[in-house]
Amino acid sequence: MRIVHILNHVQEIGNGIINVAVDLACLQAKAGHDVAVISGGGEYEILLSRCGVKHYQLDQTRKPIRILKAAVRYRAIIKEFQPDVVHAHMMTGVVLARLLRSGHKYVLVSTVHNEFQRASVLMGLAERVIAVSHAVQTSMVRRGVPKSKLRVICNGTVGSPRTRQIQEYESLPLQHPAIATVAGMYKRKGIAELIHAFEQIAHLFPQTHLYIVGNGPERLVFEAQARATAVADRIHFEGFQPEPQRYLLSCDIFVLASHHDPCPLVLSEAREAGCAIVGTQVDGIPEALDNGQAGLLVPPKDSDALAKTLAQLLNHSDVLHEWKQRAHQGIERLNVTRVHQETLCVYDELIMKLNNIDSSAPEHHPLWGN
Repeated sequence: MRIVHILNHVQEIGNGIINVAVDLACLQAKAGHDVAVISGGGEYEILLSRCGVKHYQLDQTRKPIRILKAAVRYRAIIKEFQPDVVHAHMMTGVVLARLLRSGHKYVLVSTVHNEFQRASVLMGLAERVIAVSHAVQTSMVRRGVPKSKLRVICNGTVGSPRTRQIQEYESLPLQHPAIATVAGMYKRKGIAELIHAFEQIAHLFPQTHLYIVGNGPERLVFEAQARATAVADRIHFEGFQPEPQRYLLSCDIFVLASHHDPCPLVLSEAREAGCAIVGTQVDGIPEALDNGQAGLLVPPKDSDALAKTLAQLLNHSDVLHEWKQRAHQGIERLNVTRVHQETLCVYDELIMKLNNIDSSAPEHHPLWGN
């Protein structure tokens, strides 16, 4: 099978969408398929090349002249590579792949990650739309994407070609008890609520420190919030870390306080590291935590509930230990091999369906763009 993945870039910046696509491309190439990635480039080009994945440079910046150039370049790439499947992971890619398919007999698959974005409905232009959680599937159906198009493949990172085995990472000398989060610095990630919750309990646990790992456009806002607390010296902004596993192995409690999150990869990483996990009961987070069996769930945007849960864990070492053990149970389903195999099944299903239709009346098949 000849497979193309199309993304905006392949930069190593902790972007879950990029990480999922890179994992798939590498595993598909290792399984013997001919695989290419079309993107604006980035650090992952080295890994892709090492795994036998061809990379084509394509600037998809959303400006008229660049989009026009991207269209011409895309057509040339497709003519050269002749894919059976084009798998779009971002909105510009799915639009290009759909509008410029005329004369090329590939099937179009998309993966929906950030379905809360208004424009994510464009991912429905594909013949098959992979939702990274059942919550994402439900949302996309509500927004008008036919359920018959949708297939759910939950994210997983265990065994990722991007990372080493968890035991190979060296833990960090954090100050304990240590609470950590790994997230982009966006309001929707609940960083403000986490800082407020920590401020509420900090006087009860004077040895506890909070480590915030990640970067983003609202980092300065959160840093100002932290400075305004009485415990600013115990709140540490660590920035983007290429090996967040070192923090996950070292912390006592991992928190993901998102307002929206389709199926965050960091939860499977935290589970693999054996963290006691607190997440918000929103979108795909409960699914990633086995509906509360592998981590504690609190309401989103509720710093009081988060503070109460953190205090309970810090007050009871036996409960904290139990949740560390529970996080690690059942992580086999979070293996990237499962994600890879289920994705190939989506490709096969669609190709078989189209071939059956094509054999009867190829010239009238709507997907060929005729």
